[in-house]
Amino acid sequence: NGTERVRAVVRHIYNREEYARFDSDVGEYRAVTPLGRRSAEYWNGQKDFLEQRRAEVDTV
Repeated sequence: NGTERVRAVVRHIYNREEYARFDSDVGEYRAVTPLGRRSAEYWNGQKDFLEQRRAEVDTV
C-alpha cells in the first residue's frame, strides 16, 4: 500500500573486516574501523556520489 519503508546499507569489507558503511538512515558514510576513516571522509566529500547513494533507496 506504499507505506513500507526501505533501508539501504552498503558495507565495505577488506580482509574479512568491515571498515566503512553507508546507511540510508544516516545518509552518509561512516567509518567502522580506523582503516575506514579516510575512505568515509573521501566518499562523503564527493557530493554527486553521495547523492547517488541516497537516491538508490528510492529506486527499490
